[in-house]
Amino acid sequence: MNLQDWTGRSETLEDIATATPYAALSATLDRPDTTRPAPGTPLPYLWHWLYFLPIHAQSEIGPDGHARRGGFLPPVSLPRRMWAGSDFEFHEPLCVGDALARTSTIVDVKEKSGRTGRLVFVKVRHELRRNGTAGVALTEHHNIVYRAAPTPGDVAPPPLAAPAEFAWVRRIVADDVLLFRYSALTFNGHRIHYDRKYVTEVEGYPGLIVHGPLIATLLMDLLRRHMPEAAVRKFEFKAVRPTFDVNPFSIHGQPSADGKSVRLWGRDHEGWLTMDATATLG
Repeated sequence: MNLQDWTGRSETLEDIATATPYAALSATLDRPDTTRPAPGTPLPYLWHWLYFLPIHAQSEIGPDGHARRGGFLPPVSLPRRMWAGSDFEFHEPLCVGDALARTSTIVDVKEKSGRTGRLVFVKVRHELRRNGTAGVALTEHHNIVYRAAPTPGDVAPPPLAAPAEFAWVRRIVADDVLLFRYSALTFNGHRIHYDRKYVTEVEGYPGLIVHGPLIATLLMDLLRRHMPEAAVRKFEFKAVRPTFDVNPFSIHGQPSADGKSVRLWGRDHEGWLTMDATATLG
């Protein structure tokens, strides 16, 4: 089977930006505004992930909690799947009550040989439109990486130190309840986020993995707390190192000297960089 055959595949889904998920994520992030917002309230950046949920029949779920391979995404046989990063362009706000349409296209599939064996990288472009208009309100490129199962001889890549200087910081305790609530809000069945026996014994990690999108959402929420009126034109993040629930972690922000961008990052309890991101303002 040639995985390149999946390049160019496309699908369009529709959804309504309802108020309850908005209020539920506000509560999950410990925000003060947990009432259901009125129609027309702009969605905070990245909160579109509350919609277009991956709804699959229980009989279609594979051993890792994701849908079985094939369908829209290519049927990669490698067992470990991770969200490697994303980049976004925000063209106009999405609002509570909007009728949304998302067209997703597989733009690239690459196979490589890495330090721990075979890797497959899949890039998907999502274009969101609102209320039947032709213009794109949000463009997202989602990068997925598939990896082989761990072996006893695997050596972790050298960690990178997180920046020492920052203007903002927030300490996060990623307990089981936080991870469960975010999984529930995004209908994410991936067992690495809630099944400790699976993640430690099958995938070989030391604890539950904090969702990459949750960390990215927390980074943008940090910007929102300190610059509530900021207009973000672009945002990109890259997952550098897994974050586990066994220790607290922290998120940080540092506006640029010219005020045109903000660097945001995650830091684990040992001081290592876990996620690196940049928000471009305008």
